[in-house]
Amino acid sequence: MEVTPHKDSLVLYKTRPARVKQAGKKLEIELPGGESASVRPKDVVVLHPGPLNSLGELNSLEGEIGAAWELLAGGVTDLAELAELAHGAYTPATAWSAWSWVADGLYFQGTPDRILARTAEEVAVEQALRQARAAEERAWAEFVAGLARSHLAPDAPRFLREVEDLALGRTERSRVLRDLGRAETPESAHALLLKVGYWDPSVNPHPQRLAVSLSPPPADVVLPELPPEPRVDLSHLVALAIDDEGNEEPDDALSLEGDRLWVHIADVSALVPPDSPADLEARARGSTLYLPGGPVPMLPPAAVARLGLGLEEMSPALSFGLELDEAGALHTVEVVPSWVRVTRLTYEEAATRL
Repeated sequence: MEVTPHKDSLVLYKTRPARVKQAGKKLEIELPGGESASVRPKDVVVLHPGPLNSLGELNSLEGEIGAAWELLAGGVTDLAELAELAHGAYTPATAWSAWSWVADGLYFQGTPDRILARTAEEVAVEQALRQARAAEERAWAEFVAGLARSHLAPDAPRFLREVEDLALGRTERSRVLRDLGRAETPESAHALLLKVGYWDPSVNPHPQRLAVSLSPPPADVVLPELPPEPRVDLSHLVALAIDDEGNEEPDDALSLEGDRLWVHIADVSALVPPDSPADLEARARGSTLYLPGGPVPMLPPAAVARLGLGLEEMSPALSFGLELDEAGALHTVEVVPSWVRVTRLTYEEAATRL
């Protein structure tokens, strides 16, 4: 096959046919749609030496491409021979038709001067792949169309998995949201999953989105004994811990002693020394996480049982004694490790007492 392009040659420029209008160090070529371009000879591949007077001559041709493939299967040919076998002649029009089959890749692969005719087995595999891709594209189109109407197709779960991943913070992109014209954000993903009924309102994506652990601290954490440090006995004071009903971690209480207000805080540091396993776990969590499905504690169960105010008859606490003047300004502060005797109340019980 001729390599050097001449005037009126049919050449391949990128993936499109082109006619050489002027040859030389630079080629002036005509492209489909009437465009012109100035390119280097090495930027094109000659498909036919011509003459090609107009790209309009490259009409769609039926040909016997199947018969040509059967004759050549497993062998090697070139574009001129393929055009002859499929169309009975090698012309610019038949060359472009034959090359279109090579570019398609089902029966043939290669370059104009070396075309490989694929084997029957290879063609069967490629056909199966194309059919599978076409079926997948149809399923996707049906899914997106149904989703726009808030209808879930039977295979919706596999397509919605990426939306779930975005809602849970596992990814930053979603083809589903993009094709629906929605923002690719966790909030948008969450809203879509609720709207189409794939998630119910009880699903809470926020902990996982924020990488918050939903498992409790290890129960086998070993805590030391309470250190033998002096503590002020404030057990004679009425100390009230007021919390929501069902609260399992009472950690503060209040007392009044004349003009002094005592605020008692569970003395966690007494059993959880700095950099101990329980301390590192608590620091990683930051606080007890209160969720609609129940709390996720910051401390291991043994610490809560021994330090929770009012869970035992006497509780160790860190107590803050506050005295205010007549204007309500803080006058005196006293901070002491203490023993307190705490009575637990719900908000409803406290309101009744008031």
